[in-house]
Amino acid sequence: MNITVLDTATLANTSLDALAQLGKLTCYDLTAQEQVVERCQDADIVISNKVVIDQHAMSKLPNLKLICVAATGTNNIDLIAAKEHSIAVTNVAGYSTPSVVQHTFTLITNLLGNTHRYINDCQQGLWQQSPMFCRLDYSFKEIAGKTLAIIGYGSLGKAVADVARAFGANVIISERKGHAPREGRVSFNDALTTADIISVHCPLTDETRNQIAATELSMMKPTAIIINTARGGIINEADLADALANNVIAGAGVDVLSKEPAEQSNPLAQYKGANLLLTPHIAWASQESIVRLVNEIALNIQAFNQGEMRNRLV
Repeated sequence: MNITVLDTATLANTSLDALAQLGKLTCYDLTAQEQVVERCQDADIVISNKVVIDQHAMSKLPNLKLICVAATGTNNIDLIAAKEHSIAVTNVAGYSTPSVVQHTFTLITNLLGNTHRYINDCQQGLWQQSPMFCRLDYSFKEIAGKTLAIIGYGSLGKAVADVARAFGANVIISERKGHAPREGRVSFNDALTTADIISVHCPLTDETRNQIAATELSMMKPTAIIINTARGGIINEADLADALANNVIAGAGVDVLSKEPAEQSNPLAQYKGANLLLTPHIAWASQESIVRLVNEIALNIQAFNQGEMRNRLV
């Protein structure tokens, strides 16, 4: 069995022994679109994180039996074409929950405590110049007692809610925008106006694209912060940059952008204010998370070989 990995670099040098035991393994750090057919010509199984495998590629790969997506989202795979060509497709879900939750709170605690600003001051030698034992140049706020709103209450949202409660936060769950709140939830607008911290964990769909823009940001408390470790495009990036620059809200922590890698022209990539923490889509990528991902892919392949429907999308 020939197994080809198209973008091994996304796995951060994690051991692929679990995959190598299943067949002849060929790995490429990164693969350009025009290289897909050539590199997959002899493959029975192709593993891709973000490389697009479309109708054209599938039509040129008669040996291809299984595509393993090294992620949860499958927008890079033409699922309709895969079904037409009788190519199975699997993904992996849930592997990155602890990692995403940890990074979410890294952003929250840094913003509330202005930790990044204090670290920078220490690196610049300002503590040595302090007239007293500490520096109190910037505010330091606690999560305890704050109202934290979750937008997107799947497994990630629920895990963030659990940790927030452990910090002593009052957790509220937002209903979908434009929908009447179900029991145990508050309306989308009430979540915006009430929360001190908003954490976004919903998928990017036609319904959620730009669901938080200038109007919604203006509804938030001027002391509130918003965190997005879900998908770029849910929060309008130009409107968020304006809101931060004009102190409409107190801060934002963003790990995802609408186009990745970040474009030089992206308003958040250009923004230099200390009330924005921008990280390069790393929330999912703890070492432990990637090990779980590789192991789950191996289990998906084993299940496929045994005729089992494990994590199958096609």
